[in-house]
Amino acid sequence: MSHRIGLIVPSSNVTVESEMPQLLNRHPSADFTFHSSRMRMHAVTPEGLAVMNAQRERCVREIGDASVDAVLYACLVAIMAAGNGEHERTETEVAKQLTLDGIDATVLSSAGALPKALHDLGARRVALVMPYSRPLAERVVAYMENEGFDIADWRALEVSDNSEVSRIPGDRVMAAARDLDLDGVDALVLSCCVQMPSLPLIHSAEQEFGLPVLSAATAGAYTLLRRLGLPVTIPQAGSLLHAD
Repeated sequence: MSHRIGLIVPSSNVTVESEMPQLLNRHPSADFTFHSSRMRMHAVTPEGLAVMNAQRERCVREIGDASVDAVLYACLVAIMAAGNGEHERTETEVAKQLTLDGIDATVLSSAGALPKALHDLGARRVALVMPYSRPLAERVVAYMENEGFDIADWRALEVSDNSEVSRIPGDRVMAAARDLDLDGVDALVLSCCVQMPSLPLIHSAEQEFGLPVLSAATAGAYTLLRRLGLPVTIPQAGSLLHAD
């Protein structure tokens, strides 16, 4: 059986539609197809994110036309910047809209999947690497703290052009991670953003740092598999995706 995955993404995002298929197509027993709808957004600023979020209903209608089994709202900072607990409200509203259109699909967001995955790992003390400007990064930190985490340390790479975020090199991401104080940390979020590439880094980073390493993408894949009732087993993607 093939599972249809709907992705609602910023128009300038070119990473989630690469990393999510790469992850889920490694699954040993399930098949997936991917169907996207895009919200216009170029600059990762509070104003740009608000304009993007206002396009959600159109995207949900388009995704619903594909009769998807699951929908991932794939822009973490757009939800977290809107205030504590926003992922619950957004997921509920998307699910209601799909139901009104006769679509029975599980709904999740990157902003909800990340804390869910960390809680399931038993992680409380966490470190983060993010591409955002410092003010937006501080909102993400506050959001995660409200979700019950102690943010031990974090780094913001201060890239506001979303197209440039997709081109941040892996060695810059790893340099930021190596600069973190990881003493007593339970897990490292190597990319707290679905646009900043990190998938090739996850496995080697776990070996280097000796602790669970995940990203917004691996957290999204994990939560999708859980919601669909599928085994959480994807090789070379970190300990989070070897939960079963």
